This record gives sequence, C-alpha cells and structure tokens, in this order.
Amino acid sequence: MAMSEFNAAISQVAAEKGIPVESVLESVKSALATAYKKDRKEIGETVELEEIMVDLNSETGEVRILKDGMDVTPSGFGRIAAQTAKQVMVQKIRETEKDVVTTEFREKIGQIVPGTVFRMERGTVTLDMGKNRSQGVMPKSEQVPTEMYRINQRLKVLVKDIQDTPRGTEIIVSRSDPKFVIKLFEQEVPEIASETVVIEAIAREAGSRTKMAVSSKDEKVDPVGSCVGQKGVRVQSIIAELFGEKIDIVPYSNITEKFIASSLSPAKVTAVDLNKEENRATVTVPEDQQSLAIGKEGQNARLANKLTKWKIDIKGIAGVFSSEDVEKGLVGGTSEKVVGFWDAEIKKANKAEEKKKKKEEKATKVKEEVVEESPVEVIETPVEKAEVVVEEPIKEEPKETKEPEVVVEEKK
Repeated sequence: MAMSEFNAAISQVAAEKGIPVESVLESVKSALATAYKKDRKEIGETVELEEIMVDLNSETGEVRILKDGMDVTPSGFGRIAAQTAKQVMVQKIRETEKDVVTTEFREKIGQIVPGTVFRMERGTVTLDMGKNRSQGVMPKSEQVPTEMYRINQRLKVLVKDIQDTPRGTEIIVSRSDPKFVIKLFEQEVPEIASETVVIEAIAREAGSRTKMAVSSKDEKVDPVGSCVGQKGVRVQSIIAELFGEKIDIVPYSNITEKFIASSLSPAKVTAVDLNKEENRATVTVPEDQQSLAIGKEGQNARLANKLTKWKIDIKGIAGVFSSEDVEKGLVGGTSEKVVGFWDAEIKKANKAEEKKKKKEEKATKVKEEVVEESPVEVIETPVEKAEVVVEEPIKEEPKETKEPEVVVEEKK
C-alpha cells in the first residue's frame, strides 16, 4: 500500500468516527497481534500477546511482528490475517468510538443538548444526539406527561446521567427534571448566566406549572424583571419550549415570613405565623384570595410547600387547609373543616349552599304567588254575580221609561 493511500485511509476512519489517529493505529496494531496469535494457534503454536510486539510503519503501512526483538513475521501473513485483522479492527474502533462519546457526554452532564426523535418503543423515547451516531435514552419517568412525541421531532433535552447497562453505555436525557428549566433560563437570561441573578429555589410539576424563586446580587437589577424580560419576551420563549407550561417567578427573601408570603403568589397574604419546632407556617389570606392561594387542586400551595420547604397551612373562610395532608394524599373532611388543598371540596360546599339558597328562594316565591293569586280568585266570583245582577235591571229599563210618560200626560 502506498504511503498516501495508507495515510488517507487512516485519516478517513479517524474523521468519520471522530477519534484521534493514534487511537486508530493502536486498534490496527491490536488487531494484527490478535490475527498473528490466531494464525500460530492453527499450526499448534501457543503465543501470548504479551510476548509479541507489532511494528507498524504509519507512513508506508508496513507491518512486522517482533518476538524477543526478532522479526518472526510469517510469510504471507498479510493475506492470512487480513480478514481477521479487519474484523478486530472494526470492533476496536467501535469500542474506542463509544469511549470517546461517553467521555464527551460525561462532561455535558447537567447541560442542554439538541436531539431528534427517531425511535419510540414501550414508552421509551430514543433520540439521535447528532454526533458519532450517539443516542440519548429518555425513559418514561423523564418525560413530560402532557407532551406528545413524534418521529423526527427536534427537542432540547437535559443530559442527566450516563449508565452502564447490559446493552452497553446509555446516555440518559430528561425533559421533566427541574434543572431543565434552570438551564433554559441560563440560556435565555444573560443576568443568570453571569450570576448576577441567582435561582435560589425551584419547584416543578412537569407539564403543568413551575414556581421559581430568584434573587439579585446587584441592587440595581430586578431579578423577577430580568427573568420575565421586556413585555415577557424571555419567559415566553421558555414557555414555548415547554409547550405552554406555566411559570411563576417570585422574589426570594432571607426573611422566612416574607418568602412564604411571596411563594403563594398571585395570592395576597395578610399574615404569616411560624412554628419553627414543627417547621410549619400558618398563613392567613382574605376570603377573595383563598382560591388563588390554594390553586387548582391545591397546586399553588403544594408548589409553595416544595419551594420553601415549609409545611404551609392556609386559614380562610372554608377552614384550615394543610399542605402536609396534601402530600399524604388525604382528601375530604367535615362541613366545619375541609382537609386538603382541593377545590373540589370547596365547590361541593358552595354548591350545597347554593342549592339551599335556591330552595329558600323558590319557597318564598311560591308563598308570594299564593298570596297574590288568592284575592284574584275571590274577586272573580263577585264579578260574575255582578254581571248577572246587571242584566236583570237592563231588561226592566223600558218599564221605568214608560211610567214617567204616563205621568206627564196626566199633568197636561
């Protein structure tokens, strides 16, 4: 093989696989050593790989097998070992390629990378990461329940971990992890990337809502405004990437009462009482703010609980709502006290009151109608009698007219 052809072949393999030329040459040497051992075994000679050394000229491609410093290359070795060397070389290159990919993505753990969906099987989504045919695996637990994936769909994913499995090394990616939202904000908000604005805490229910607390190291920089952007441009681009997931951004405070109050945004809190022994906070809100503080199915209060890491009880007209019971999944309660942040329970109570009010209103209307209808009926009967009485004197009128005529004639 001419020097140019050999170098071109090695360089092409290295470029296609994205691995160094030195790694390709080492793979070729290992393949040739294995081929020599197999060739010697066929004639009954036992050779250990440690006993031999392969001398490969990187310029000409010439190969020599050395044992104890002596050239023991058999005649026709190139023809005999060509196929075996090719197979072993391909295997070694694949292993080196995987090692390179694993090392590269191990450095990208916790970062966002693009990918294309090319296979969906048994709830697991496999993505083409675009380099060296690397594949990212997104299990069901790392997917967003409300998102529907399709073949050839381009997605941004978070490199969460690299795991060794019986099928080989797998790159685990995620879209449901809260860190995915943090990294999206780092890409979109320069103040976060420069660490002027810091994300202090985050709580997420993937596909539904995210609540995030931010602070600023510079008094002149508004942390919430920086994340929202002018006319909401920054946060809207992140919401679009999350396919409409709602994001609440609240200011962080070292004062626990203030932080808990802001965590229940958009509801306005009137008072916060802390029980540090039980790590519990009792929050008082106005009647018209209670539904906002609780949120749909208790979501707002539940996220506030995860964000502040305090057990939050909300006082309102419907009773006391405990975040601890929500975490345990307890639902229900008596008419005096409703347990859990559940709008359904409040709606049931409100519907019952509305039904009672409607029944009372109907009852009063019926009474009024009865009172109004009764005199009408009484009036109708005398009217009929009056008509009968009136008809009789009308017939007698001609008699009355005749009588005065007779009297007038007698006067004349």
